[in-house]
Amino acid sequence: MITVVGTGTGAPLPPDAGAALAGAGLVVGGRRHLAAATTMPDTAERVVLGPLAPALDAIEQFLEKPADQGRVVVLASGDPGFFGIVRALAERFGAERLEVHPGVSSVATAFARLGLTWDDAVVVSAHGRDLRTAVNVCRAHPKVAVLTGPGSGPAELGAALRSSGRVLVVASALGAGATSGATSASNAGAASASGSGTDSGSASHSGERVERVTPAEAAARDWGPAVSVVLCLDESRVLSPVRTIAGPPPGPARWALEEGEFTHRDSMITKFEVRALALARLGPRLGEHVWDIGAGSGSVAVECARLGAAVTAVEKTLDGVERVRANAAAHGVDVTAVHGAAPTVLSDLPAPDAVFIGGGGRELPAIVTACARRARRSVVVAMAALDRVPAVRDALVAAGLDCDGVLLQSSRLAPLPGDVTRLAATNPVFLLWGVRPPVRSEGVAQ
Repeated sequence: MITVVGTGTGAPLPPDAGAALAGAGLVVGGRRHLAAATTMPDTAERVVLGPLAPALDAIEQFLEKPADQGRVVVLASGDPGFFGIVRALAERFGAERLEVHPGVSSVATAFARLGLTWDDAVVVSAHGRDLRTAVNVCRAHPKVAVLTGPGSGPAELGAALRSSGRVLVVASALGAGATSGATSASNAGAASASGSGTDSGSASHSGERVERVTPAEAAARDWGPAVSVVLCLDESRVLSPVRTIAGPPPGPARWALEEGEFTHRDSMITKFEVRALALARLGPRLGEHVWDIGAGSGSVAVECARLGAAVTAVEKTLDGVERVRANAAAHGVDVTAVHGAAPTVLSDLPAPDAVFIGGGGRELPAIVTACARRARRSVVVAMAALDRVPAVRDALVAAGLDCDGVLLQSSRLAPLPGDVTRLAATNPVFLLWGVRPPVRSEGVAQ
């Protein structure tokens, strides 16, 4: 049996660690946890928890010894079942061999310091992972907790979110020297987090710090290694209604919305039939970034945002940019609207996972080329002119994408006098898409 004890966010060790340690033959944990484990026998082996592989090997070797050698005890920060060591232990030794004592995670503690619920928060780990997923989640959702790591801390997160309008709450050394002063610190942190303006606010007790900063302020500082978690908040939406399901809001009940659900100019909007297939080929999802080029009304951008993606809409007219923003606000989503002409403005944008192109004129082949070179996954192009199809297809293929497409022709039910119905044809639209092939290694698709 392996006993896993979550130590929460600080020391001393929790009370239930004492009994487990008293019968331990092998204790695995961080240096500070091992130093605090005063009840373990002097004969117990100690393994400092750094890289996982050596620690797991040491546990496996100990489990091969006779049972009377004592139990294995693993001391892990926070809640070991929440982005913690329980996953690695269960994969290696089987969940049935684990006895887990949960602790309070850094995420729960950070939100507690602010006096905020976190059942409606999205939690994303940037520890040992690409920061771009965390950035995209922060751009798309109003309440996000980011578990940090080397190279993926407050400074890097702040630099990527400078123009987002978000507030970052940086929690450092959570639980360090925590005392009965936690209540006053919590209240101070909540007041700081709900403040206005760009002044930094902070709360601390005995080494713990909870600081409210703008992304630009976060980017300008050296935070050191003590950061536990960063909360990224849209302060206008930190309090949500009562929830039934925890985590990000459930996906929309429907998509490919009627054109009448968007403000648009002279019917210049991607029709819902075209939008439905475009969304299917774009596959917008949580943690990804989508471009909507030649956004017009922003109907595709808004729908991608409703499905959880971070979205940047590029529109060359000022009134179009305002229309995109108005439609995003009306549907309760965040869309970054950029005023400018593609492909010129694209070089300044973060790379996308998927791109929708709904405009372009004579520049369309150049726009498709620029987008296809940067898209990680797919590019979808809608066009009415037959003459542009070959050039667009060539641009997608030249960028290394697998290309396919259809001509969409639909007829909608339309009423006639006398309580009868006719079919009203919509304008035909070509929809082409390019998908990046899977990376192959040693002849095997990944």
